[in-house]
Amino acid sequence: MNETIQPLNPIAFSLGPIDVHWYGIIIGSGLALALFLAIREGNRRGLPNDTFADLMLWAIPIAIISARIYYVIFEWEYYVNHPADIPKIWNGGIAIHGALIGSVITTIIFAKKRGVSFWKIADIAAPSIILGQAIGRWGNFMNQEAHGGEVTRSFLENLHLPDFIINQMYINGTYYHPTFLYESIWDFIGFFLLIFLRRVNFRRGELFLSYVIWYSVGRFFVEGLRTDSLMLGSLRMAQTISIALIVVAAAIIIYRRMKQPSEVRYLDQSN
Repeated sequence: MNETIQPLNPIAFSLGPIDVHWYGIIIGSGLALALFLAIREGNRRGLPNDTFADLMLWAIPIAIISARIYYVIFEWEYYVNHPADIPKIWNGGIAIHGALIGSVITTIIFAKKRGVSFWKIADIAAPSIILGQAIGRWGNFMNQEAHGGEVTRSFLENLHLPDFIINQMYINGTYYHPTFLYESIWDFIGFFLLIFLRRVNFRRGELFLSYVIWYSVGRFFVEGLRTDSLMLGSLRMAQTISIALIVVAAAIIIYRRMKQPSEVRYLDQSN
């Protein structure tokens, strides 16, 4: 039976010599939906209609570039000998922490120029970000990457997964943990949690910081199962950064609550 299992074609269609990969389509779809939701919520929170559209013109390309640079840095041993592969993001190899670093820096600069609170923009965008991540993980699925260690087919069947997922986890004669799926589910739950927390009317910035904590907790545990972690010596970088982000985000929340008891809240219309 296993000999008949073929992976899903990572190429959606071709335009002459150009192959359009499912990876790019899925990532693009996640970004489009995330932008739509951010614009809609931004309008409700009193931001001009073009705020997020203008921000994304800068944030998306910078995030992609920074995500790729981050990945290449930690895989430099390979890319120094294969420099032509550096721009081939359609083959996978972008790191979400790199994308977040680029996006946050871009948003800080953008918010300052627009005279809008960075925290307000970040809070509005938080559910969109994690939803985009949840969708984007299915690009890894199509590329058969970001998986975990070896498992048996019966293990996957006991998870009540559909055959198309189980079969796609059969790579070079071995079944693997569908860690892309674990993280995607965690992110989808986080999306609905953040939507609910909007009603709680947290202090400004705390919705985004809650996203950072939620995502980082899930990423820490999922990363422990993966076989393709970016390493710094014996440290898994994603786990190390996740711990740091949890601590920093929690510290910021505690500090601001202690020092700024009358802080503006999420549902306030002020900039």
